[in-house]
Amino acid sequence: MTTMTIRPADECRYDILSLGEVMLRLDPGEGRIRTARGFRAWEGGGEYNVARGLRRCFGQRAGLVTALARNDVGLLIEDLILQGGVDTSHIVWRDYDGIGREVRNGLNFTERGFGIRGAVGCSDRGLTATSQLKPGDVDWDHLFGTLGVRWFHTGGIFAALSGTTGDVAIEAAEAAHRHGTIVSYDLNYRPSLWKGFGGLEKCREINRAVARHVDVMIGNEEDFTACLGFEVEGTDANLTELDAGSFERMIERATAEFPNFKATATTMRGVKSATVNDWSAMAWVDGRFYRSTERELEIMDRVGGGDSFASGFIYGMMILGDPERAVEYGAAHGALAMTTPGDTTMASLAEVEKLVGGGGARVDR
Repeated sequence: MTTMTIRPADECRYDILSLGEVMLRLDPGEGRIRTARGFRAWEGGGEYNVARGLRRCFGQRAGLVTALARNDVGLLIEDLILQGGVDTSHIVWRDYDGIGREVRNGLNFTERGFGIRGAVGCSDRGLTATSQLKPGDVDWDHLFGTLGVRWFHTGGIFAALSGTTGDVAIEAAEAAHRHGTIVSYDLNYRPSLWKGFGGLEKCREINRAVARHVDVMIGNEEDFTACLGFEVEGTDANLTELDAGSFERMIERATAEFPNFKATATTMRGVKSATVNDWSAMAWVDGRFYRSTERELEIMDRVGGGDSFASGFIYGMMILGDPERAVEYGAAHGALAMTTPGDTTMASLAEVEKLVGGGGARVDR
């Protein structure tokens, strides 16, 4: 069991609230972006995907703080969010100037990859409404105090969007802690985002400031090294995924410097090809390590697998109160999410529990 104190559900409007950008994902299916003549539209965003997963798969009350430009693309993104069951009442709407000179909505073109050809992402997210959020734009005391939130989630993608969003993440995490809300944070290091806003030095400054208010830190070896400045002897600096031994050494360093961490978690992925990966997860909770079942996966779409792991892990910690089950639920949910297209989950709780219980891929009739 965990020693985390989680606010009672009857005192809170939301079980989960996420802060992050939601982009319109344009997917060429089995083809390539560069040769496509048609795209399927989805919504997606690292922090948002976690809230949506907790709502759609795990039945939790989910809300979102983001910003959108008020035009037809923004309204399409809102409609997709609504279909996912996530509360949109805290979206910050910005007036659109007609051409996107001052504010716009983000686009994310994503190829799934196949075999020896890896997945490809091509983002178009400059000057987005979310990137222009600044401290004071959101009444966090109203959200966490008056309305009530059991668990708050944000991450390093949001923090890296602009020179102001990192400060918004710090402001939100501080407010969440004032009101007794559990804070989780996915480091999600993206050098392409940080290079425009101070690079690695600024990345570490912001992420270390946020980390002081985090209860549950999520990230792989590259994330902990780049975002928090932890390097561990005996690990390969070129690896972006942890093995069990390096994760344990990394967490010993991290929890010594940030004793406020009550849990950390990571996925572990061995990439054999774009469509065949070894997949598992590991967590540290209250001084003890937990490792999930390892699976060889055939993958349809790997984007969002880590976010779905996070939502399953949060469910296990918040609702089940069991770290061992939490890491299994997270790994199973992430695995199932990668069997379907799009950033967000199409899995059910029954499917997650079947996989956790050792069930296979026989036909259900």
